[in-house]
Amino acid sequence: MSPTVYLISGANRGIGLGLVTALVARPNAVVFAGARNPASASELKSLQTKYPGKLHIVKLTSADPAENIAAVEEIKRVAGRLDVVIANAGIAKFWGSILNTPLDEIREHYEVNVVGPTVLFQSTWPLLKESPKPEFAIVSSIAGSIGVGAPIPAGFFAYGASKAGANYLAMKLHSEHSELAVVLIHPGPVETDMGAMAHEQDEVVREGMPLITLDESVTGILKLVDGGKREKEGPKMIGYDGAIIAW
Repeated sequence: MSPTVYLISGANRGIGLGLVTALVARPNAVVFAGARNPASASELKSLQTKYPGKLHIVKLTSADPAENIAAVEEIKRVAGRLDVVIANAGIAKFWGSILNTPLDEIREHYEVNVVGPTVLFQSTWPLLKESPKPEFAIVSSIAGSIGVGAPIPAGFFAYGASKAGANYLAMKLHSEHSELAVVLIHPGPVETDMGAMAHEQDEVVREGMPLITLDESVTGILKLVDGGKREKEGPKMIGYDGAIIAW
């Protein structure tokens, strides 16, 4: 039986590293881990030593077409195809109201959180097409829900607006590629550097969104990825706990 070939972006820390750690331990998986600076990705390199031939680290910067294409060429050389791509790389680095959000922050969040997965899909589609069941999963956020996230009085305007764009991307991927399964996931408020910063910077998040463990989030994400299939009406945004979140 052929192994399942995965690519995870933003794999050097947080949720991405957690996903790589869980996947590479599976008996029938080959994992490509995308990192902006592989040379300093010490935990990934330790895993690569532990699982020789199963984990491959590729240089991958979000929204950089040349790096994405070069990474795909390496994946093609090693594995010949991709079965599952998890667009995990993202940022949430500014917290504040619309009035005090710098325009450059809006642009940067959109560049990483929307342009990034778009470039990733454009680059990986030639290899995904070689899979009998191609799947593209996007790690989004409840903050990107217009119905649920936008009314929350937290200062995640730049982040939430960009994740709403990622949600739109998911539906367009579904509508334009009839053979593709698209999975859209809210990972929960997780005990990562990003989650810790949110709690530090925003009282609403700190008081109303207690952090869950990385293992809890990763287990839920992979359950959704493993069960990913093409739905006739298109993808829904689903939480790590299986709850469906309104757009």
